Amino acid sequence: MSIERRVKELRGLLRRHDHLYYVVAKPEISDFEYDRLFSELRELEAAHPELMNPNSPTQRVGGRPLDGLVQVAHAHPMLSLDNSYSKDDLRAWYARAERELGRDPGDLVAELKIDGVSISLIYENGRLIRAVTRGDGTVGDDVTVNVRTIRGLPLVLDAAPALLEVRGEVYMARSTLSELNRDRRETGEPELANPRNATAGSIRLLDSRQAARRRLSVWCYQVGRAAGRDATSHIEDLEWLADFGMPVNPHYRRCSTLGRVEAFIDHWDEDRKQLDYDTDGIVVKLDGAAERAALGATARAVRWAVAFKFPPEGRMTVVREVVVQVGRTGVLTPVAELEPVALSGSTVARATLHNFDEVERLDLRVGDTVWVTKGGEVIPKVVGVVTSQRPEGAERFSAPTHCPSCTTPVVRVDGEVAIRCPNATCPAVVAARLRHFTSRGAMEIEGLGGKKLDQLIAAGLVTDEASLWDLDTGTLAALPRWQETSASNLVAELDAARSRSLHRLLFGLGVPGVGERAAKQLARRFPTLAALAAATAEELEAIDGVGPSLSASLSTWFADDRNRSLIDRLRSRRVDPEEPEIDKKGTRPLAGMTVVVTGVLSRSRREVKARLEELGATVAGSVSSVTTHLLAGADAGSKLTRATSLGVEIVDEDALDRLIVEKGGDSLWPM
Repeated sequence: MSIERRVKELRGLLRRHDHLYYVVAKPEISDFEYDRLFSELRELEAAHPELMNPNSPTQRVGGRPLDGLVQVAHAHPMLSLDNSYSKDDLRAWYARAERELGRDPGDLVAELKIDGVSISLIYENGRLIRAVTRGDGTVGDDVTVNVRTIRGLPLVLDAAPALLEVRGEVYMARSTLSELNRDRRETGEPELANPRNATAGSIRLLDSRQAARRRLSVWCYQVGRAAGRDATSHIEDLEWLADFGMPVNPHYRRCSTLGRVEAFIDHWDEDRKQLDYDTDGIVVKLDGAAERAALGATARAVRWAVAFKFPPEGRMTVVREVVVQVGRTGVLTPVAELEPVALSGSTVARATLHNFDEVERLDLRVGDTVWVTKGGEVIPKVVGVVTSQRPEGAERFSAPTHCPSCTTPVVRVDGEVAIRCPNATCPAVVAARLRHFTSRGAMEIEGLGGKKLDQLIAAGLVTDEASLWDLDTGTLAALPRWQETSASNLVAELDAARSRSLHRLLFGLGVPGVGERAAKQLARRFPTLAALAAATAEELEAIDGVGPSLSASLSTWFADDRNRSLIDRLRSRRVDPEEPEIDKKGTRPLAGMTVVVTGVLSRSRREVKARLEELGATVAGSVSSVTTHLLAGADAGSKLTRATSLGVEIVDEDALDRLIVEKGGDSLWPM
């Protein structure tokens, strides 16, 4: 077989398996077999660049960052849907359709309403050439480079019309969000609020490589335009799209009566909780193209479809005010002040609105009646607005252009939904940063709660982390609501905090990307701030979980004059801890070793990694010049080749077990 023919064969196989895995959820081959096909294609394309194709499955990893998103006008507006919150509303919509048509509207189609970001996909001659967000319905953002990273979406359609526009909903699976947030917690990054917000931020990233790592998905729900095709039925359109391999959600039903639609709604009101993606309702449409054309649309919404919204779980209350909080990284967060309401065993008077895009999406206004629930049964949040109860004259809430604390103009960072105050000396930022610095997991300074800390900041006694150690008993005791005992206790607590472990200081300093887990790993490898500040990118990235992004963040933080000055001020106050040796002789025999694992071993990769770290080794994800050992099992691949070329010592499990015993340890897998 020729190389060109093999490349085409591999591309076809990978596209088929992508569809089976991401759309149909019925994979036919293992991840290992898929990776083998993918690697073969990538190697052939690298060896024969003349065969490279931008629509190859290997090109879904993303390209160079864009300078900004381009605005694109929709050929036909992407209109909204009117909402109904009860079956009475649904029946009223159906009755209007009957009146306007002068007859029975015919078959209906009921579909799950996916809670994501609407998208228009344009194919020309079977090639995906453009993907545009809904935007304001008339103009949206060109996000083609990011949509191309969605593995379940075909980049090439066989025998497609010369021009095809498909509309769909980009979303993030719940399991994907859970994995991303777990990683973000470990690196100290703020968690993504919910799948929809995560999708909205991800689809607009300027760096498509970052978007690829967010692992977005899409469901296609409508044919917008199709050259040469005269559609007569929506169901037929969905089946036609599915035949092309487009990801069409399988949970739709043709319903001959409104009663059957209501039964569909009742079924999914409960069963949707078992899905791995968020749905917030059911979209009900007329199936017939003639009936749709006859009903038409208003300037805002089509008349031939309606969204039945599932009632949110929680309680209704009224928004008294929307206030803006400033966090330690400068992020501005809108918070709703509420009429107090009992919810899940507590009285709720405040609820997060996450960000200003969410306020705009909800169209929330002061005076609105809202649904409030508890995220994870802990944090109250607003999940819906009852617009039918909106007071007359209620005004939209606009995102601030300046920080409410220091009046500095706010900024929005690429790839983030949040807006930030960039002023590092903003009083609100300083206060939030100090609350984090003194909290559990960080320096854990008892006796310095929120109100007392705010008092010290307001009095000008505390201006940054180092200034805490300038406090003395006499000054504190003279303050309102302080006494000699509480003052001396705090000074003693601050003195004791000088001996906290390095990882707690590192976490407390709030280096972007450094969470508790990352701080412990960094401190284990570099036991002093000076050693960590001097570490090279290669040394940092040899630590498992530390990639180029975190390495760059650390380098940037330590290079900042303000941060270097803070470190000097801490040292001058004898706050310069080292990470203690917590192991007894022989319990960490692999300390100082950097190990990379490859191939099939006797235990799972997770178990092997955990055991090596328990024995003192640093486990890295890739082989580099700082790798000391490669633990190789059966079917070892490119890592083995790389280790051999660098002269890295290669061991199997038996050899590693002997090494552990020689160094005074028990064994790799003790009985």
